[in-house]
Amino acid sequence: MPRPGEAGAQARLAVSTVIFALSPDAGAAAPSLRIPLVRRLREPGAGRWALPGGWLPVDEGLDEAAGRTLNETTGLAPTYLEQLYTFGAPDRSPDERVVSVVYWALVHSDEVERAVSDENVCWFDEDDLPELAFDHLEILEYALWRLRTKLQYSRIAHALLGETFTMAELRGVHEAVLRTRLDPANFRRTMEASGTLVDTGQRLAGTPHRPPALYRFDTASARGGDPIHHPTRTRNAS
Repeated sequence: MPRPGEAGAQARLAVSTVIFALSPDAGAAAPSLRIPLVRRLREPGAGRWALPGGWLPVDEGLDEAAGRTLNETTGLAPTYLEQLYTFGAPDRSPDERVVSVVYWALVHSDEVERAVSDENVCWFDEDDLPELAFDHLEILEYALWRLRTKLQYSRIAHALLGETFTMAELRGVHEAVLRTRLDPANFRRTMEASGTLVDTGQRLAGTPHRPPALYRFDTASARGGDPIHHPTRTRNAS
């Protein structure tokens, strides 16, 4: 195969996915996000960690390829899978020109328990990432920025929660994504005034004290960030 810059050299197209889930202690003193990474088994970058992904076949759509490669590497089939950005810098791969269409996925902690986890597929805390192959750290940082931005104006937090949730669980999502502690009373007032939540009239069972109320998101008032397969237009990052 011709090297970049040689006559006849052609770019190859790949898909990759950044996956976010809450750490098990997201409601504890240090809420955080977890990201699964896959160990590369061949050069270039053999032994280094990378985002799940693979080459795009000529007979498969982008969305389908993203979902398939994600399921093959991690065992996940997330409800929220959205096209994030296209990375295409000429030097992002040392051997050949590779353009990657990157997706991002948000998964509930229950899904994480069923995901693949072995010596070549591991979940890492946002603050304890290994050295990543290629430009995958840049991709991950962009995805984190996008998640924090989108949290401010959409109900994207729904994708990290169950169908019903307590106010404390919702606050835990915001604290994990924004990396800051939020005042419980102020957060409750803000969310109740937003018009995006519905009190289900039910309470969380099995708690030692007064059971907290369970909420759900009001689908009628949803504004963007719905936890569905909702691709956006791609942009070139090169």
